[in-house]
Amino acid sequence: MKIILASASERRQELLTRLVKKFDIMVSDFDESQIIFEGSNDKYVQSIALGKALDIKNKINENAIIVSADTVVTLDGKILGKPKDEEDAFNMIKSLQGRSHFVYSGVVVINTALNKTIKDSLCTEVTFSQISDKEIREYIKTKEPLDKAGAYGIQGIGGVFVKEIKGCYYNVVGLPLNKVKTMLEQIK
Repeated sequence: MKIILASASERRQELLTRLVKKFDIMVSDFDESQIIFEGSNDKYVQSIALGKALDIKNKINENAIIVSADTVVTLDGKILGKPKDEEDAFNMIKSLQGRSHFVYSGVVVINTALNKTIKDSLCTEVTFSQISDKEIREYIKTKEPLDKAGAYGIQGIGGVFVKEIKGCYYNVVGLPLNKVKTMLEQIK
């Protein structure tokens, strides 16, 4: 059966190739702002991932397995999304330095033929080392942090700031591979 990844993320696309040889990519038009955060990070990321997956389900007229995900970074109970600009990126990274934060990913897999949906989420704790303002500014010049939740990419240059990780590395990248593998096995 056709597999569709509901994501424009190059990182998610690259990671899914480790599990599935062939899949289509469809970008969801789901408006994430309509999901209200009600205190549960797990429920929040699952709801956004579900919205993306259902958007794609409503656009296709064939049987398929749809894979969708959403990832957020949290610090002190607040969600750090993608930075608005370079100053916002600086402030985010500065707030993370020398501290631990949490990365939550919600994953949804839908089998349209069976009308079956599986939702799950995962949390990984990441600790940053101390970082100087100069290092943060140099990192921002690379433009890498500007399109990433929490203003860093662990798989890129931002990985040098990571002192410790507890949990799934691929969750922090944006697609927890072991979790997705299990969900794909369960959905068939």
